[in-house]
Amino acid sequence: MRGMNATEPVRIAVFGAAGRMGRSMIQNLPGFPGLRLAAAVERPDCPDLGRDAGELAGMPALGVPLSADADAAVAGCDVAIDFTFHAAVPEHAALARKHRKALLVGTTALTPDERAAVLAVGEVAPVLVASNMSVGVNVLEALVRRAAAALGPGFDVEVVEMHHRHKKDAPSGTALTLAKAAAEGRGLDLDAVARFGREGVTGERPADEIAIHALRGGDVVGDHTVTFAADGELVQLSHRATSRSCLSRGALRAAQWLAAQPAGVHALAESLGL
Repeated sequence: MRGMNATEPVRIAVFGAAGRMGRSMIQNLPGFPGLRLAAAVERPDCPDLGRDAGELAGMPALGVPLSADADAAVAGCDVAIDFTFHAAVPEHAALARKHRKALLVGTTALTPDERAAVLAVGEVAPVLVASNMSVGVNVLEALVRRAAAALGPGFDVEVVEMHHRHKKDAPSGTALTLAKAAAEGRGLDLDAVARFGREGVTGERPADEIAIHALRGGDVVGDHTVTFAADGELVQLSHRATSRSCLSRGALRAAQWLAAQPAGVHALAESLGL
């Protein structure tokens, strides 16, 4: 898809560059010599506009100032990486479509319309949207799908996630993705069997129910556990993120892969051979 010499580094534009994930990606960029930071973008009212993106991330200067010019950032990159607030994503997706540039979205809590705007980029360029960029979480998703199919309806499925106190959406996009994987493994429609928490006299648990529970507190980066419970035995599959580096490294790895893909909607599992 890239219209440049494939031996040159892939140019990335990071949206939300002053945020936790944006800074983490910039910090981890030296581990990916095949990538180069071409633009660091923030909202127009960000107090850090004009500061060097490297210095903002606690690194040596990179010569890339934080900018609010989203259009120029997308025009000058090969892959735009978006970890901003969900309401801002459609505007960035429109720019990726306008300039026919690859788009990688890790923002969660997208509405159906916002997600549709992202997927529309696939008509002219490669696009990938994932609720969690961690390699480990995506392997977990594949394992959950296989476990649900193999264990069968005799095992009840419960998904529990915990995140830091500042997370704005619940349950996490990753928890929903894992619940969907379990439902797919069982041949079920998650919308028809999902339950979000419990309170009061709930009655007996329906056999096909897949419950999702959200915990919030402290500085927890992200814990996810899928429990399969049957009479006499319990199977648990878990992932614990101890730093955002696993997410940012996964995003950078995916961006490098996405730059070489044809136009269309891609899945992170493709890049991992799952």
